[in-house]
Amino acid sequence: MHQSLLKWRNMNFLELANTRYSVRNYSETLILREDITRCIEAARLAPSACNSQPWKFIVVDESKLKADIARAAFEGILDVNHFAFKAPVLILIVSQRQKLLAKIGSIVKRKNFSLMDIGIAAEHFCLQAAEQGLGTCILGWFNEKKVKKILGVPKNKRLELIISAGLPADEKVPDKIRKSAEEITSYNKYL
Repeated sequence: MHQSLLKWRNMNFLELANTRYSVRNYSETLILREDITRCIEAARLAPSACNSQPWKFIVVDESKLKADIARAAFEGILDVNHFAFKAPVLILIVSQRQKLLAKIGSIVKRKNFSLMDIGIAAEHFCLQAAEQGLGTCILGWFNEKKVKKILGVPKNKRLELIISAGLPADEKVPDKIRKSAEEITSYNKYL
């Protein structure tokens, strides 16, 4: 746990959810593998349709490889995520095969349960990181083909998300701008 962010400990869930934000400016402080392992454990425990667990996590913490991945993923038109170059760790989430029942359910209901499951696992990772004082940002805008080639991800697999992780450069948690609960909630019918 990083000393500068020990104040985040012992928060209830709503406080933690309010504290977690998408970090786009990282300190150059290295992250311990045990911190990332704890985040992976939280993601591993996420629920999934029919317990398919349709994810594989690739942790990139070697600096040259991380720079190569960031360059391949975010250069050119995708430069919007340039902040990922400074993140000490990148976590890539690759889709894995769903269980047959979950796949059938996805087809019948025309809902991609696998992507929902990966989103839940990614947020479990990010909330655990926040509880430890780490910052994260979930990225879906990147050059998948180039990154897959560098990491040897099979062509028939999808690289769904990249999570940048590290110690935030700024300890101030920004205010959240969210719609009110009244704007997003109705009871017993759609209003």
